[in-house]
Amino acid sequence: MKRNRSRLDLILVALALLSSSASCVDESVVYRERDLFENPLPAALEFVGYTSRTDTLPVCGNCHIESHVQWKSTAHAHAWETLQESGSAEASCEGCHTVNERGNSVDEPAGFTATGEARYHDVQCESCHGPGLRHVSNPNKQTVPLAFLNANVTTGCGECHQGTHHPFVDEWAESGHGSYVASAAGLPECEACHTAEGALRAWGVTASYVEKGDVDGPGQHLAITCAVCHDPHGSEHGNQLRFPIDYPSEDVNLCMKCHQRRGEPEPDVTAGPHAPTGATLLGTAGWFPPGLKRPIIATHGSVEANPRLCAGCHVNAYEVSDAVTGDFVARAVGHRFAATPCVDVQGAPVAGPCTDDEKSYAACVDCHSDDVARGLVQGSKARLLPLQAELEDLLGRVPDSEFDADDDRYTVAEGSKYNLQLSRGGGAAVHNALLVEALLSASIDEMREHYGLP
Repeated sequence: MKRNRSRLDLILVALALLSSSASCVDESVVYRERDLFENPLPAALEFVGYTSRTDTLPVCGNCHIESHVQWKSTAHAHAWETLQESGSAEASCEGCHTVNERGNSVDEPAGFTATGEARYHDVQCESCHGPGLRHVSNPNKQTVPLAFLNANVTTGCGECHQGTHHPFVDEWAESGHGSYVASAAGLPECEACHTAEGALRAWGVTASYVEKGDVDGPGQHLAITCAVCHDPHGSEHGNQLRFPIDYPSEDVNLCMKCHQRRGEPEPDVTAGPHAPTGATLLGTAGWFPPGLKRPIIATHGSVEANPRLCAGCHVNAYEVSDAVTGDFVARAVGHRFAATPCVDVQGAPVAGPCTDDEKSYAACVDCHSDDVARGLVQGSKARLLPLQAELEDLLGRVPDSEFDADDDRYTVAEGSKYNLQLSRGGGAAVHNALLVEALLSASIDEMREHYGLP
């Protein structure tokens, strides 16, 4: 009893001390004022640049910490240093390695261009968003400088990523991504792959941008521009890609998130395959007759043999030199997204169309020589021709009732017709010739057996 009382006394004393100390605490918040930036020179036109060049900390990064951490992992964060170490640094290059009027709405010399100050080294937040003085002086939604989403050579990414040195936008403008199909872009179910704003919504990207108000109206859309595939603030994936390109999954792989529609038959849809590339590459596309097991994966769909999958062929960068002098002629950056682009006599990419002899197979040289790759493609197509002709003949022998989409059944004829359509789609023989050949052969056998055709 005495021991318990002693413990109780100790507890009461401790509580009294805690109560006494708490009453002495000053609960007011203490602030230490500090300058987040030096006021920019008038000539800078309200660009504020770095708080600390040593710590690579833009003024914006003092508050937007998450974006700042992402940005530090990008090539933009050390663009000035990269230029200086390149061995070919010239004054004409500095505009794309510093904060100035390029990449935003300002159209007269500003930032580094106007002042030459080191606080504007590197491609910082303001390079895309524009001058931030008003926002850092009065941080609210009304003063947030919005960046452009569209890509062109007068605003946004195109002011730097174009021309002989970095012809990304030049090539992109000639690609399928550089424009949208009006008929598809106007359909809600198609916007996620045919418009920039639709793709970002589908991927959960809610950021605001200059054109956002314009594209909310009927018929107003943006093409699949730079910021759809690349996160301007940076990402865990190479080249600031929003999703990986080396992962064999239609739900995860960046290219396949769109290039995988109707890779497999939908019984209640009369249309054939639509952008089935991802499923074809991964060996799951098509109607599989009984006994044919999926997946059927060829070399191009193997991460071990082709680590970058779609991008391994379709985003191919190389330089072209003069065959006689060895002088630089042109740089290709793979943003036409053509695995075998049309080229001129020196091998520089040009806009198509062109004959097969006028195409470059440079994307294939890691595995095949140019001539071998060309021969393999032609050989794959040649092997499919007699199978396609035979299956088409068999399909013509069955009654039209076997192709009725409203009869609540999916027939052998409908599945075989789907496989024939898949085999004739662009690039099917290259993406996965093993799969396509197996589907055609199995369909022919199943058609003969099921319908008793000779």
